Amino acid sequence: MAGLAELTFGSADASSQVLILGAHCDDIEIGCGATLVTLAERSPELRFHAIIFCSDPAREEETRNGLRTLLGDDVSLKVDFGGLRDGFLPYRAEQTKDFLIDKTRSLSPELIFTHSRNDLHQDHRFVSEITRQVLRDGLVLEMEIPKYDGDMGRPNVYVPVTQNAVDRKISTLLNCYPSQLQKYWFREETFAATLNLRGLECKSASGMAEAFYASKVVIS
Repeated sequence: MAGLAELTFGSADASSQVLILGAHCDDIEIGCGATLVTLAERSPELRFHAIIFCSDPAREEETRNGLRTLLGDDVSLKVDFGGLRDGFLPYRAEQTKDFLIDKTRSLSPELIFTHSRNDLHQDHRFVSEITRQVLRDGLVLEMEIPKYDGDMGRPNVYVPVTQNAVDRKISTLLNCYPSQLQKYWFREETFAATLNLRGLECKSASGMAEAFYASKVVIS
């Protein structure tokens, strides 16, 4: 039996939903890609719904290919794009929030991934804010995105992941997002470093993990 600090992802049925919110087209894979692989492997019945706020046609195609490559062809996956302008979400607050309300109106996700409320990127932080305003049910895990700003904190939720999950995450990012390869930080070493650091912090058997922030957890 797991201790209170070692909760596990339980089995799912055909109605179980996982909602993943990303401000930009590669945020989901960066922030929780290996965890999504882990969830899909443990509970094949899960239905995944990704919502991306900032996008353009070229990057939308990258994301469709990326998420499908990450999760596999047999997993239930829906992706919605907002087509909003990168870097301006807080200045399009009403439009951004209306988009989230519209796309989640009929959803009842048990698990929600979003950005950290302490993320220094304005788009990430705003998505986190409206997540808490619009989605009041389900467990919300806030993901972290490494960046120049240096806002990596002290997470309180860890998901140990396998080498297979890590390989799928990193290969998806490097092979499915060619538009990002010119960025100095968008490289295998960046993603591996974060996974290894969080793996050290939770004594992951593989040495790797993804980490999240949970502001409120209800155990029933």
